[in-house]
Parts: sequence; C-alpha cells; structure tokens
Amino acid sequence: MTDMPLRLAMWSGPRNLSTTMMRSFGARPDTVCVDEPFYAAYLTATGLVHPMQADILAAQPTDGDAVARQLLGPVLGGKPVFYQKHMTHHMAPALPRGWMDAVTNVFLIRDPARVLASYARKMDAVSLEAIGVPQQAELFDRVCQRMGEAPPVVDSDDILADPPGMLRALCDAVGLTYTEAMLSWPAGPKPEDGVWAPHWYDAVWASTGFGQPRPAAPDLPDDLRMLAEKAADSHARIAAHRLSPAR
Repeated sequence: MTDMPLRLAMWSGPRNLSTTMMRSFGARPDTVCVDEPFYAAYLTATGLVHPMQADILAAQPTDGDAVARQLLGPVLGGKPVFYQKHMTHHMAPALPRGWMDAVTNVFLIRDPARVLASYARKMDAVSLEAIGVPQQAELFDRVCQRMGEAPPVVDSDDILADPPGMLRALCDAVGLTYTEAMLSWPAGPKPEDGVWAPHWYDAVWASTGFGQPRPAAPDLPDDLRMLAEKAADSHARIAAHRLSPAR
C-alpha cells in the first residue's frame, strides 16, 4: 500500500451480507468503517419514510455533497484503510457520483431470490428499486466505463462457502494484505453501526464470525418470484465477473 489511505467503497443491496462484511473489515486493526453514509441524504432526496426515520435524519448529513466530502476527507484515527459500506439504492439520481472516481469500488452481490425473501420479512413494500438491483447495474456500468474493465465483484454465497479464500481474493484484488483477524469479531453492537441497527442487525449483533453456507434458494410467492425473474439478467451480468477463492 502507498501512504494514501485505501478508500474501499463496498456496494450492495440490503440483506446481502453487507453488515457482516463491515464486521470483517472492522476487525482489521488498520481499518475504520462507516455504515451507509448516504442513508439520510437518500431519505431526504426521495421523500421516502423508513423505520427510525427521525433518528436517521438526525444522525447523518442530509446533503449528499457533504457526505461525499466526508468520504474523501481525513480518515478517522489516521488509519490506512477506510471501509465504506454503501447501499446501491441509496444513490438516488439527485445524489453525487463524481466522488466514486477517487475510491476503490467493489460490488457485493447475492441471488435476488434470497434478497427478496429476506427483505420481505422486514419491509412491507418490496420492489427491485428497494433492493437496489437497477441502481447496482447503473453504478457497476459507471465504474466499468471509467476503469475500462470490471471492478472486483464478490458473491455473498461464495464468501459463506469459503470465507478465508474469498477474503484473501478480495484483499489481493484491492491491494491489501489478508489477515485472519477478518474471520471473527466480538458479538454485540459496534461504534460504526448506524442508528438503524436495532431494527436490522439482530443477527449480526449475535454473530462472532461468518455463518454457515445457505441452503437452497427459498420458495417465493408469485409476486416475489416475478421480481426475482426480472432481476436475473442484471444479476447474471455482474456475477460473470465475480472473484474466485484464492488458494
């Protein structure tokens, strides 16, 4: 690594192993994490109402440009790695994207059927936009066009099947040295957790490491099955670039 901090922007939809990945990087002694920094700006830009709305708006900047400046500004504690957990659906059209050119972008994906089944247990309104599918495709294409090649892609099922192999591959792809510290962490909340954590992070708060590989894809009701089918092509296009485990 150079003397400049590595600003690692991890892009996923909700229910994608995203908080577990934040736990993994947060267990590194050289890394500081931020949790969904555009959440309040997204709610402000779209007018949507989410659980714990007032708390979220009070906890974060509601101006997207202010968030971008923080993401590119001094890193807390002067640490050399700044891990940024981002939700693709938070990047509403009104929010800035130019800052993405100054960070290392990685895409975390998951079978849309699994995402939809998990999301529907927490939220009443379910759509492809709500789980970030079209937004992830747009952001992925943007990064590809700037780089001239695909950025690193990791699949959450691949990570659960082989955490050390996939984390090593990801670290290699972004220029980090892999450490086994990424495989475990103490249970409970962490300072970087967003204020929304009590609504969403019950399983993560109970965890001390990566869970077991998931069983077969869930059976979905017709409305969710149709959404999963609509997401299939977009998901497959990004998944074609996913990393393989390092040996």
